[in-house]
Amino acid sequence: MTAYQPTPDFAASLDAQDPLRSFRDQFHLPPGPDGQPSSYLCGNSLGLQPKTARAAVEREFAAWEERGVEGHFHGTSPWMHYHEFLTKASARLVGARPVEVVVMNNLTTNLHLLLISFYRPTLTRYKVLMEGGAFPSDQYALESQVRLHGLAPEEAIVELLPRPGEYTLRTADIEARIAELGDSLATVIIGGVNYYTGQAFDMAAITKAGHAVGALVGFDLAHAAGNLALHLHDWDVDFACWCTYKYLNSGPGGTSGIYVHERFANRPDLPRLAGWWGHDPADRFQMKKGFRPMAGAAGWQLSNAQIFPMAIHRAALAVVEEAGGMAALRRKSEQLTAYLEFLLRRLQLPATTLEIITPADPAARGAQLSVLVHRNGRALFDYLAGQGIIADWREPNVIRLAPVPLYNSFRDVQRAGAAIEKWAAQAE
Repeated sequence: MTAYQPTPDFAASLDAQDPLRSFRDQFHLPPGPDGQPSSYLCGNSLGLQPKTARAAVEREFAAWEERGVEGHFHGTSPWMHYHEFLTKASARLVGARPVEVVVMNNLTTNLHLLLISFYRPTLTRYKVLMEGGAFPSDQYALESQVRLHGLAPEEAIVELLPRPGEYTLRTADIEARIAELGDSLATVIIGGVNYYTGQAFDMAAITKAGHAVGALVGFDLAHAAGNLALHLHDWDVDFACWCTYKYLNSGPGGTSGIYVHERFANRPDLPRLAGWWGHDPADRFQMKKGFRPMAGAAGWQLSNAQIFPMAIHRAALAVVEEAGGMAALRRKSEQLTAYLEFLLRRLQLPATTLEIITPADPAARGAQLSVLVHRNGRALFDYLAGQGIIADWREPNVIRLAPVPLYNSFRDVQRAGAAIEKWAAQAE
């Protein structure tokens, strides 16, 4: 590729060469202060609305209106089987086999359900390893889970912290800590991408290291699903969960997905919290005592499908599939993020003013750069908003910029870089 340039014309030339440029038109772009589409760099917090979402929900409203309860069994998409309509696309999304995934519930609910099954401490193997500074829901979930087993969080939970003076974790240090904990380690649960720094972890290496000491290994993929090319089955990951409202554009508070490796597909003895919808469908409606789980991840379901959120998710997944799946999205994502990095680094601002804390290695990050602003960070965030650039503010002083390949353009990224350059010049 030609050497990057910071100009609008150069960004427009990149957009003209972009094979995914037409997908931007499939989303509703919020207007900026001038009434023109904003540069929406906040898809790592809430993705934009696909234009097909409203019609997808309206179809289910019509089915409810016309059929009532019979909508469960009749029509083009009977609700009885609705989660199955999402399975194949979800499996492709995370690199799994269809039996290993199901869409259900919300993210933290699913994390708790999985930890009930995959955090089973004993007197000697009771520690759980997570990254320090994980998203609060993960921290709260693990604290409550260890307490359910009568353990103290400060004794059972081990947090991984970067080396002094560094912002992100080294894979070698994670592997070494796992080896050090050895047969005291019950479970590893790490975010596939850290929400604050944007670091993408080497999930294959972490899984291998965890298994080497006899631990189970899982990931919270809230910031990884729809962002990274995932290969959960080939990486031999035991379990994972993800939300769908960030990079998967499935609406605020949207539904969630889980992955459970097929080695657990037929393990009715595995402890779990049971619900009617996870029971063997062959005799589900006989209403008998005695839970017999469905094979695979579907056996972790509790209640029948959330049709309206799932309808939005189905529409959003179809856009991902139409774009060529994660391989195509990841190619553009790496280019967008690299261009954003170029625009920020060319400013040559001192680290005491503005510092990128996301790894420079494209393999160690997703569609996000976290910018640590040491002085007047909130002022910069507000300035960007006034210029029609929507970013994300995280306390105490980080601005997250996330160019998403489905709807962000290189011109969006160039606008952000130019605005930060202008702000820096004014702040001097």
